[in-house]
Amino acid sequence: MTPPDTLSALDAQTSLEALSEIAALINSVHDPEELLETVLEVAMQTLEAERGFVLLEDDESSQPFAVRTSRNFTDGQLDGVKPLSTSVVGEVLRSGEPVLVYEADTDERYGTTESVVLQKIQSIACVPLRLRNRQIGAIYLDSVTHRGRFTREHLPFLKAFAHQAAVAIENAQRVQTLRDENRHLRQEVQRVHGFDEIIGQSARMREVFETTSRVLDTDATVLIEGESGTGKELIARAVHYNGHRKAKPFVAIFCGSLPDELLESELFGHRKGAFTGAAADKKGLFETADGGTIFLDEVGDLSPKLQTALLRVLQLGEIKRVGDTETRRVDVRVLAATNRSLQELIEEGEFREDLYYRLNTIQIELPPLRLRHGDLPLLAHHFLDQFAKGNRAHIRGFTDEAMDALKRHRWPGNIRELENAIERAVVLARGDLITQDDLRLPHSEAEAPLPFEPGLPLKEIERRIVERTLEEHDGNVSATARALDVSRRWLHYRLKEWKEE
Repeated sequence: MTPPDTLSALDAQTSLEALSEIAALINSVHDPEELLETVLEVAMQTLEAERGFVLLEDDESSQPFAVRTSRNFTDGQLDGVKPLSTSVVGEVLRSGEPVLVYEADTDERYGTTESVVLQKIQSIACVPLRLRNRQIGAIYLDSVTHRGRFTREHLPFLKAFAHQAAVAIENAQRVQTLRDENRHLRQEVQRVHGFDEIIGQSARMREVFETTSRVLDTDATVLIEGESGTGKELIARAVHYNGHRKAKPFVAIFCGSLPDELLESELFGHRKGAFTGAAADKKGLFETADGGTIFLDEVGDLSPKLQTALLRVLQLGEIKRVGDTETRRVDVRVLAATNRSLQELIEEGEFREDLYYRLNTIQIELPPLRLRHGDLPLLAHHFLDQFAKGNRAHIRGFTDEAMDALKRHRWPGNIRELENAIERAVVLARGDLITQDDLRLPHSEAEAPLPFEPGLPLKEIERRIVERTLEEHDGNVSATARALDVSRRWLHYRLKEWKEE
């Protein structure tokens, strides 16, 4: 049925204002429920509708679409309007085209529909919500007092309005999804990087926990020392996410992974045109971490130039982008880690002594796995729980022989190597217990013989143990001294003594 000629079209100025308003919502309303209510309110006010509701896709019920917000409907009335098999809404969702009903009670398509009869609906407008040819819902409006409330002249506005509304709804849903993911990630980060996930009860690890707990709510720089694979970054994250800067960024960078020029740009940023490929200004990681924490892994690999720049940050809280003359202030807590002896690097002229003392306000020394007596079974079962899931959930432990092999192994790769070994064993295991064969540890390491035979003089036993430990640490005197729990001075004296013999 065509609308009466006497009905006026929607005022162009009103239409433009409504479209402008819904466009503004895209950038101003980010809560999905609030946005849906506002969309419906704008549509009803603009078209002078008396009732309305918005349907959206529904993945949680048996129906593909569900009413998300409504105005001036009772629950019973809403149930009567929305059956998808017979209603106007159903036609719109099936065809993807808007439907206008000018005089509902005389319309041959819908005049006998139960809701039209019982609720005495006079005029109906329903328009689909579409995104990139995908039907995501519909907006339904009606009037129970005026026939011809919605006319053909309303269609251009309704289509444009529905397009803007669909975009706004999608944006709000994306923002909500990002918020939910961010909340989940924050909770996960707090769980993963809290002290509960740093496994250990040995005396050496208790010392680590004690020192770490004391530095949480300070801004003191911390130098974390230890061999590769001992968990230095895990400690750094625990310091950050359990301290007063936990709501701010944590930024980590491996200082030995980039050429000097690129590392300088990564740390401090650069100005456009500072070097080939610098097409735009770029913030460095110190600016990114402003208010939070930056973790410099293998800080001993920094060049003299970058050591000087880092010293400036620690002394003055200032950075300068590559190619820039302007200094910028940053508020960043610095945590650094190294598996090399910075004192030896100082003696060799490769590391600034003043920078060392700035970094070494607090020192945390992570012991290698072979010196964490009693922690290995705890760690092995922790990784087993981590990997024995799904179709491997039946694996419940280790045979005695397997655990003995784990304890005998020297673990040059420390915790990282143990984690990989347990993951491999879980994959290879055939029964409900991991066997020694499942571990596939190098035989020479698992069965590591003593470095001396019975009957040797104590002095010779001492010498062989020291020489073997020194070899295992690639000649690093400081690391060897730490592993043997002796002073560097004592070790230097013994090495010199044996060399002169």
